[in-house]
Amino acid sequence: MNAEPARTTVSLVLGSGGARGYAHIGAIEELLAQGFDIRSISGSSMGALIGGVHATGKLDAYRDWVRPLQRYDVWRLLDLTLSGGGFIKGDRIMEAMRELIGEVDIQSLPIAYTAVAVDLDAQREVWFSHGPLFDAIRASIAIPTLLRPCRYQGRLLVDGGLLNPLPVSPTLRDFTNLTIAVDVNGNPESAPGPIPPVGVGGTPEMLPADGEGDTHPQGYARRIAEFIEAHMERRPDAPGEPPEPGAFDLFGRSLDMVQATLTRLKLAAQPPDLLISVPRSACAFYEFHRADELIELGRQRTREALARWSGGSAGPALK
Repeated sequence: MNAEPARTTVSLVLGSGGARGYAHIGAIEELLAQGFDIRSISGSSMGALIGGVHATGKLDAYRDWVRPLQRYDVWRLLDLTLSGGGFIKGDRIMEAMRELIGEVDIQSLPIAYTAVAVDLDAQREVWFSHGPLFDAIRASIAIPTLLRPCRYQGRLLVDGGLLNPLPVSPTLRDFTNLTIAVDVNGNPESAPGPIPPVGVGGTPEMLPADGEGDTHPQGYARRIAEFIEAHMERRPDAPGEPPEPGAFDLFGRSLDMVQATLTRLKLAAQPPDLLISVPRSACAFYEFHRADELIELGRQRTREALARWSGGSAGPALK
């Protein structure tokens, strides 16, 4: 009998980009479907989260959890605060992740893993390649002003995408056949459209109240929803004038622009063997209720990139 051909081993680099990071799920699934063997993952921000979940073997469970999320489900995960350097504490999000995945140390993962964060005081990158997985993820996703910075071993850590949105560097030590990077800050392909209103068909949802005894639809949860909506939407100042971005949208688009520029510089210095690009116009960074379409977009872009790169037949290559 002929021996089964060795699978191409891959170091996978997953970039930052907020909700567009859902595309990493589709990219991973397509790579596995085409027979690639992912041996190493390096990620920043959402890339660190998705990569860490895959390394635990729980990507299917995570995908099934995020796919049905609607806007209100996402808001319920936001523990808002007016203190501590960020509008969101992040405790509720991380607790939900721990319940889904379980506690695990990076060094026990079957796949080599590195999460990139930034030491705000030292102004340099911090690479997590050992220790508790969720400490690494929490530090890497701490978008300044939005999510509280992470205090870890005396350091003040924030989102890795601030300095390295697509961290190819940690993979340079790997003995794999290929380095494949998934950039979710790619060139826009069309102008982002208006953000759809809450609910189905433009009808606002009647959101349940959070406060005990408060059953009025204008309860705490409703007020939070309206506040976020008011600062997301693009609205014209006057009839006939072009729409102005909301505060969150302006912040997100500015962040996308900076990270896209940093990504180009990093790729020029350390290009991967294959780059899979997802346009930053695919969605706003905060649209975490659009998992289904973004996962499929990641799958489609990965399939197209592999076909262009190898003529439809992905063979092994050495670094």
